[in-house]
Amino acid sequence: MRLLHINPSKKLISTDFRGKTVPQYAILSHRWGDSEVLFEDLGRDTYRGKEGYRKIEFCAEQAALDNLQYFWIDTCCIDKWDLRERSKAINSMFGWYKNAARCYVFLLDVSVATDAPQSAWEASFRASTWFTRGWTLQELIAPISVDFFSCEGRRIGDKKSLEPLVHEVTGIPLKALRNGPLDEFAIDERRDWARNRQTSEEEDMVYCLLGILDIVIPAAYGEGVEKAWQRLQIELASAGSAPSIIPFSQNDQFVGREAQLAELEEELSSNKRATTIAIVGPAGTGKSQLALEVAHRTRQRNKNWSVFWIDASDIDSLYRSYASIAQKLDLPSWDDNKADSRQLVKTYLSEEGERQCLLIFDNTDDVSLESNGMFLPPSELCFIIYTTINSDIAKRLAAPNIMELKEMTSSTAQRMLENHIQSPLSRSEQQEAQLLLYELSYLPLAIVQAAAYINTRNITIQEYRFLVGKQMEVVLERSSELPKDRPQDCITIGPVTTTLLISLDRIGDDGELAADYLFLAACVDRKDIPLELLPASSPREREGAVKVLGRYGLIIRRPAESSLDLHQLMIYQDWHGRVLRHFIMMADGRRPSSWTCK
Repeated sequence: MRLLHINPSKKLISTDFRGKTVPQYAILSHRWGDSEVLFEDLGRDTYRGKEGYRKIEFCAEQAALDNLQYFWIDTCCIDKWDLRERSKAINSMFGWYKNAARCYVFLLDVSVATDAPQSAWEASFRASTWFTRGWTLQELIAPISVDFFSCEGRRIGDKKSLEPLVHEVTGIPLKALRNGPLDEFAIDERRDWARNRQTSEEEDMVYCLLGILDIVIPAAYGEGVEKAWQRLQIELASAGSAPSIIPFSQNDQFVGREAQLAELEEELSSNKRATTIAIVGPAGTGKSQLALEVAHRTRQRNKNWSVFWIDASDIDSLYRSYASIAQKLDLPSWDDNKADSRQLVKTYLSEEGERQCLLIFDNTDDVSLESNGMFLPPSELCFIIYTTINSDIAKRLAAPNIMELKEMTSSTAQRMLENHIQSPLSRSEQQEAQLLLYELSYLPLAIVQAAAYINTRNITIQEYRFLVGKQMEVVLERSSELPKDRPQDCITIGPVTTTLLISLDRIGDDGELAADYLFLAACVDRKDIPLELLPASSPREREGAVKVLGRYGLIIRRPAESSLDLHQLMIYQDWHGRVLRHFIMMADGRRPSSWTCK
């Protein structure tokens, strides 16, 4: 938490109290204007010229009158370019307001003359837009001491003296206004307090309720309000559940693989000894999506189970996953840089009396990790699912429990396409769809990619088939030059790469920044790329570019970490990665001048 104070030279100073004892402080509640002093302005001498500086002066002066040296203002105490910090602040803000010694509500649209009676300002007080904003709800409820001030800085009253008026304007029960325990109010009732309020960002209609509902979910601007509500509902439903880590949201368009899904669920629901299972198949056949669906269903149906998703694509990702699990479980020494996080998790899982769990090792394709014993051994209490394209690894890790995924049936593939296409298909389009699905080898990854392009470009399936034909010739020509050390993946060279390259060819049309992001990400990493790594002139510009990539199906958002993964092809270290990097350069037709790919 950062706090502000004015030093003897009248300069505004920001102090970071993370890891330190936080002193008493005042906190400001207000409506944002067009010229606020931001975090990045504090290093410049020009911030005094901004309109928002008078709020800072007001807060500093009022805090001094209340014998408080430090104060907090959201505009300049949070580095909003650091998305992890921003997300943490959003989840901490209710507590910050609750712990403040004084909360000052600055009403920019309420003017009060000296010694004016309540009748002179009550109408404007009732009509203040402060009562219509989402974030000000918790800023009213959380603090014990709330003082209201006019735009001139004159004190109007406090939450106690104005209680009847505030209650009438907001409809919030008196017990809540008096800082009564919020868990005595039903979830739906607390949500209703924000029903007629608004926020500038659509997702904030969910995030502004987190403290009031006592829920923690990472902020992921750009996900949309529906996704945010969905994540909130999942957390509410799983309140009191065992700790889990599933970095990806449940796919509400999941279709197919019913037999395999039923088999996995039956295995997990049986009372017999925990087993190890490997899901094996070529790239793009839906192994990870099947495992993800199992993960979410297991967590929803077994609240006393822990479910942990482990990225096993390389040694660094594997150990990051182990470290995240150790932190989530609050294991001893989890924050010790010298501690072996794998050993910490292994010890925990081997202890008698611990609850059952499901571990999913995704993209278990690196032979060196398997041969060096980097995975966790079987446990009496823990089911393990591996996903891999390597049948030899699958046999060594899980034989005889091997689940082989082959191409989908034509009818299932058609259902998947129709689920992802925004407009219903006519009879003639259904015939075209069958031809397209055949050309895409009924591969889920290719189907989803094709649907994303069709939706984004608003074209017909027939028009997309024409693009497939043109691009397939290029892909097959190029594939003859690639190493043949992965014969099991040859089935995916044409369809998956073709649909990917069709999208890459047009990505620049919807924004140069989106194409630059794709290039940068391909050079830097393929998975769990922090959003703050992507440069932009503003968070809104960055979110716009990321949304473009999402619409084309080129990325997957990780709401839990405010990060993203590139297209599935990029998870492989071998020719798949080289193909994508090569064609990004071809499709974009240039190398961004400010970056160098090494």
